[in-house]
Amino acid sequence: MNEVKKILLQVKDGSLSVDDALTKLKLSPFEDLGYAKVDLHRKVRQGTAEVIYGAGKTPEQIIGIAQNMLQNNQSTILITRLEAEAAKLIGEALPMTYYHTAKIGLVGSLPQPDGIGTVLVLTGGTSDIPVAEEAALTAEALGNKVLRLYDVGVAGIHRLLSHMEEIMSASVIIAIAGMEGALASVVGGLADCPIIAVPTSVGYGAAFNGLAALLSMLNSCASGVGVVNIDNGFGAGYLAAMINHMEGKK
Repeated sequence: MNEVKKILLQVKDGSLSVDDALTKLKLSPFEDLGYAKVDLHRKVRQGTAEVIYGAGKTPEQIIGIAQNMLQNNQSTILITRLEAEAAKLIGEALPMTYYHTAKIGLVGSLPQPDGIGTVLVLTGGTSDIPVAEEAALTAEALGNKVLRLYDVGVAGIHRLLSHMEEIMSASVIIAIAGMEGALASVVGGLADCPIIAVPTSVGYGAAFNGLAALLSMLNSCASGVGVVNIDNGFGAGYLAAMINHMEGKK
């Protein structure tokens, strides 16, 4: 649900005063920390708070940004592309859980799912799991029920076909594969929901670090397949969360 609509409904049912609602809506758009301008209004504006991209930031910068978000009542803070060494230092200053495979830090706790259905995350192989976990944890941090089905690639397509019930009952599917990236086209020909394809850099020389999978997915003959960038599990998880929270607009 849109954050502004949620605030207005809380005023309507009496669980939030008019003054408190006004304070939330008048929240300062951003806070300048010198090295970062923290977007405090993003949750009200877009329904999802700012996510911290960890790569290239020092642990001290990440701690400062996260502390500012906590001070402004952000209960769940997602930190992506976070290396283990930096996570150890951040964990000494903040109540953070570190997910090593996904390279994600989570300050706070995962929210209860409130999406319209299930986000299904598929991988072609075990080597694609780090990207898949980034996608899955992102979707979970944004309030979605997530089901993981790993190592169901086309080299043994019977593994995928044994999960038709899960495929047909999903609201959104994230199909993650390297090599030739065929998984997205196959799933796109089976499912009745949007497919978000994620090419990974997994593969031998002619895979060109994911370029071959990217081009295959972009050229998919299956309808309803959209593609994000190579190894962009976060982007896929975020987009899946948006789709899984869509409401009819009149």
